[in-house]
Amino acid sequence: MPETRIIFFQDDKGEVPVLKWLKKLLKQDKKGYANCIARIQQLAEYGFELRRPAADFLRDGIYEIRAKHLKVQYRILYFFHGQNVVILAHAMIKENNEVPDQDIDLALKYKNLFIINSEIHTYLESEEETDEENK
Repeated sequence: MPETRIIFFQDDKGEVPVLKWLKKLLKQDKKGYANCIARIQQLAEYGFELRRPAADFLRDGIYEIRAKHLKVQYRILYFFHGQNVVILAHAMIKENNEVPDQDIDLALKYKNLFIINSEIHTYLESEEETDEENK
């Protein structure tokens, strides 16, 4: 099975919401961050075949990957674009196990923007960023 390419959604301002959140999470909860990265790697490896408890369908073509650390459940929202996965948004769940509707609605908004113009909304890592991360 070919590996699934992971694409991060980028908004009109060039911001990448999930990467911005992951950088913040790395500073606040290193174990939670590591769990999220491991799930993204699983998603890249298994694509459509990744199922519960690691991933689940939410609604309207939006899926979630699930990571947990202590009492916080992290959710990363995505959709399939052909063989590839577009990571759109995130959610944190502390009490019930449901992703809030406003987080799903935001992911749907991003999904629609991506479908209209995937070129503008595809994050491409620059060489500077790669060099900075390798330090």
